[in-house]
Amino acid sequence: MILASIVVALVAFGKNSIGIVSRPYETYRRITDHGTLWELAFLGFVLAFYFALASAVKTAAFRPFLLTRQFVLLAGSAALTYLIVVVLMWEVGKLVGGKGTIRAVLLGWGYTLVPTTLWFLATSVLYVLLPPPRTDSPAGIAFSVLFLMFSTALFFWKFMLAYLTMRFGLHLDVLRIAVVAGICLPLLGLYSVLMYRWGIFRVPFL
Repeated sequence: MILASIVVALVAFGKNSIGIVSRPYETYRRITDHGTLWELAFLGFVLAFYFALASAVKTAAFRPFLLTRQFVLLAGSAALTYLIVVVLMWEVGKLVGGKGTIRAVLLGWGYTLVPTTLWFLATSVLYVLLPPPRTDSPAGIAFSVLFLMFSTALFFWKFMLAYLTMRFGLHLDVLRIAVVAGICLPLLGLYSVLMYRWGIFRVPFL
């Protein structure tokens, strides 16, 4: 039974990962209504791959202790951030009349980490292929413009998925979603500043 659940969750994760790009509204309704927490395990594997890559990029030499320490620091901080965001969104959402389930919020916010991971992964790969400082030549400017467009597209995708998490995970209308965002964003902004000062993430892994 456990093996069957894992296989079903793997298929669902692959289907939903495609769906949040092509048909996010319908996909998020399905995720929050029928998704299982097993799907988060496969998201965890994707994140572990990124954190392993990021640890190798950030560590100047191949030193197993430093690589492991960096991996644990990044993965642990991301996991803590995920839980903080979910709990904060859940508690504030309930205060304004949300009637969803914590399972739906866990799954919904979990899938918002897909665009986050894509952005961080692209940044790490480009750091290796085109390390800074980057020139102000036409090619350098064109690269900067393309990367800005890529980042903007992922930001709006992330924003839309966050909205759908609150819409279907908490069953909130637009006005109440705006209230939740208005309360949560300043708190998460303060948290992000702390993460930056502690040297964990220059850009918060939200």
